[in-house]
Amino acid sequence: MLKGILLLGPTGVGKSPLGDLLEEVGLFGYKCLHFDFGRELRAIAKGAHRYDILPSEQIFIKKVLEEGLLLENEHFYLAEKILTSFLKAKNFSGREIIIMNGLPRHQGQAKALAKKIFIPLVVTIEASFEEILERIHRDIGGDRKGRDDDYIELIYRKWQTYKKRTRPLREYYKNKGAKILKLIVGRLTTPQETLALLQEKITAEKILGNL
Repeated sequence: MLKGILLLGPTGVGKSPLGDLLEEVGLFGYKCLHFDFGRELRAIAKGAHRYDILPSEQIFIKKVLEEGLLLENEHFYLAEKILTSFLKAKNFSGREIIIMNGLPRHQGQAKALAKKIFIPLVVTIEASFEEILERIHRDIGGDRKGRDDDYIELIYRKWQTYKKRTRPLREYYKNKGAKILKLIVGRLTTPQETLALLQEKITAEKILGNL
């Protein structure tokens, strides 16, 4: 069974920069691989030829991104295809921790993903909507360049979807026995500062052995 850490949080709080940093430096000696599902979807929508995605599936993925939708259960096979190809491209050995970012985003996805990945730790990153807008405007994490989905209407729509469908995953995974860590970031919190907060929380909660 694969093992992963799930990053939860609305767009703009710094999940992707944190995931990239974890892949770069690891976590207490563990090697990490950052699976950024949104980044993979955006690459496919822009025409990247990967994962044996059919033209019709590419059009569908583009629509999902443009409208701020989620992949529902009947389309989860696309997520599985992308994740499997990602791990193959990264030469996954089975010893790494997979940093899951953007998948799962609702309970149906979580149940389907449980057949492949065990999630012992969920890291939730929170900020107010006003702080999120400021973070995106300033590009605090350095990951917003070239994105065409950073306009306020879509950011707000994704914020509402997160609160309604994704944030409840904290309770879902808590009931499954996962440890839940909550990080609060401000408008200027950097990825390095977020990583330091995560390391402090893991140490304080004495959960390193569970990874």
